[in-house]
Amino acid sequence: MADPVKKKMLREEFVTYAYLILYIALSSGQIFFNKWVLSSKEINFPYPLGLTLLHMLFSSVLCFLLTKGFKVLKVEEGMTLEIYTTSVVPIGAMFAMTLWLGNTAYLYISVAFAQMLKAIMPVAVFILGVAAGLEIMSCRMLLIMSVISFGVLVASYGEINISWIGVVYQMGGVVGEALRLIFMEILVKRKGLKLNPISLMYYVSPCSALCLFIPWLFLEKPKMDAHGIWNLQPVVLMLNSLCTFALNLSVFLVISHTSALTIRVAGVVKDWVVVLVSALLFADTKLTVINILGYGIAIAGVAAYNNHKLKREASRNISDNSQDAPTIPMTTSLNPNR
Repeated sequence: MADPVKKKMLREEFVTYAYLILYIALSSGQIFFNKWVLSSKEINFPYPLGLTLLHMLFSSVLCFLLTKGFKVLKVEEGMTLEIYTTSVVPIGAMFAMTLWLGNTAYLYISVAFAQMLKAIMPVAVFILGVAAGLEIMSCRMLLIMSVISFGVLVASYGEINISWIGVVYQMGGVVGEALRLIFMEILVKRKGLKLNPISLMYYVSPCSALCLFIPWLFLEKPKMDAHGIWNLQPVVLMLNSLCTFALNLSVFLVISHTSALTIRVAGVVKDWVVVLVSALLFADTKLTVINILGYGIAIAGVAAYNNHKLKREASRNISDNSQDAPTIPMTTSLNPNR
């Protein structure tokens, strides 16, 4: 009897590790893919708005086909027009802003430096959370936020080719993502709506596509018309969009088969993979000892922040004593640039 049980446990562990490796590979690979598409002279598509809009349109169509057409995946019920207009629309707008600004930053700064700047995310989430009454200022949290901020400052000081325009775009993306997470906590969770990653993409993607279409129409479409960019490489762009959707699907699989702690550890591993591998792939990435030291300090602060959040979420889950479907942790992002 022990052998079948042991085999089943080994099989489950293998599947879990396979999903984690898939998530890390897709998440880091998507970042590299976006950077290559936006900066490559061979592809010649330096249009972050257009690329992000394509991602959202592709996700909208695929989500509809998989949930309503082939019924392979299930969308969580409970969505109403009132919840959609007051909750999903703001979340979709912030998601669009995050992706737009984050992809635009790749035109000015290296992938590694962009990843280092993203380590400031917990600080932005915490400050906005305090302002919204979701977080409580304490000496412990102030120390953690200080460590993260100091680490990011050290990493920035060590950057050789710094572009302040790129920094502004990246920080704008960080603020947008922090606002999205805060809106999810205030507007969705407090209304009792449980959204897994697939449900979130099903509801948010069309809204984000519309929010991106309007600025694209005025900011990038005239440039694309002037440069004759419509003669592009559709296979590459469709593969890029497919990878984005596959990444979101892998998030769903990871959340369904692992714990919140495992997800966060995988996220930290992915961050280091992106920083180190990008130095080998892209000519504009030149890491220094100060870069690595600063980023290491920031990641230590992020780990302390995640530990704090996990303990609070664990106590909240015990008090709720719920057995609902797996939902997205507050610090887990569906942003392909994360």
